[in-house]
Amino acid sequence: MTSLVRLTPQQAELQERARRFVDEELVPHEEAAERAGGRLPDETVDGIIKAAVAARLHGGRHAPEHGGQGWSTTDYVVAHEQLGRNTNGLWWWVPDAYNVMTAGTPEQIDRYLRPALRGEGWVSYAVTEEHAGSDPSGIRATARPDGAGGWVLDGEKWFVTSGDVAAAHIVVAICEGHGPTLFIVDAGTEGLSFIDEPPFTHTFPHGHPTLRLAGVRVGPDAVLGGLGAADTLQQGWFTEERLGIAAHCVAAMGRLLEEAVRWAAGREQGGALLIDHQGVSFPLADSAADAAAARLLVYEVAQLADSGADRKIVHAKASLAKLFASEAAYRCADRAVQTFGGRGYMRTNVAERFLRELRVDRIWEGTSEIQRLIISRSLVRRGVRAVIT
Repeated sequence: MTSLVRLTPQQAELQERARRFVDEELVPHEEAAERAGGRLPDETVDGIIKAAVAARLHGGRHAPEHGGQGWSTTDYVVAHEQLGRNTNGLWWWVPDAYNVMTAGTPEQIDRYLRPALRGEGWVSYAVTEEHAGSDPSGIRATARPDGAGGWVLDGEKWFVTSGDVAAAHIVVAICEGHGPTLFIVDAGTEGLSFIDEPPFTHTFPHGHPTLRLAGVRVGPDAVLGGLGAADTLQQGWFTEERLGIAAHCVAAMGRLLEEAVRWAAGREQGGALLIDHQGVSFPLADSAADAAAARLLVYEVAQLADSGADRKIVHAKASLAKLFASEAAYRCADRAVQTFGGRGYMRTNVAERFLRELRVDRIWEGTSEIQRLIISRSLVRRGVRAVIT
């Protein structure tokens, strides 16, 4: 019997290439990254970046003429179902950039996007604020005209992923007379500072610092995608990010099952293999059901997006995928920790690391509660059949 997820020969080759990269270039560094608080030596990072470029995994969804791979949505899921198999966020070292960068001018693409896709300069995305998390309408960062064609930015941004290593930041600010607008602000611009770098549950390569903009002056060429275009651009960003998180959760479940089943099938307890005890085997069976269902849902969303389906339906389905996969993956990690017993509580164990790391997938890029809100509204506005079939 073949899988319901049908891959083209090219996608099957991409899948194998991505899996090999993860197994050979990322997994061997997981424990070292954990012991070092997420950071790896520069020479190790350089090796990962070069290997990712050699494996043609960098800049997946971006156009080849910009230095990317030109992947379809399904290609993106195929690759990230493998990239998400490693812990400690080591896949972040695969050069890439947020999809909103495609709205850049030729000059912005040359200055920011191309280098990012070569692994020569990260670009962060500064959206969240102290009082604007799940509800972006609460954003208070402002952009006012400077009288010379440029803008003055003021505000404070929280949880700026990769902000500590970024060469530039995409900042969402309310532009007078236009509404939410994206600006690209170079790191080191006068008036830009980090006021906090909080520690988080996971140990990832990059931090999520708090960014303050105090009278930051930028020119008219800093506007990304046009004045007032932030909301439209971010809708596409959220859909892709939520689907990507769901794909990574599917990947994590696959890795967790592989590791837990291997352990349970080779460990004796009470005169029998651990896997022969129903208290162990049944939770693993539940995890297999969760993983299989989540995988089908993720690929359905990807194929819908590639077919040109109504973007609002795709948006609702992406929320379904993120909600189910993120909550299922956490259940799977918890069961795997239990399978390993005391060893599962050690940070050198993959299940322990995933237990901590998967928790944030129910929060960032829209909490589970926000996903439920999107889904429930879609049931009314788009109809039940459109959402669930």
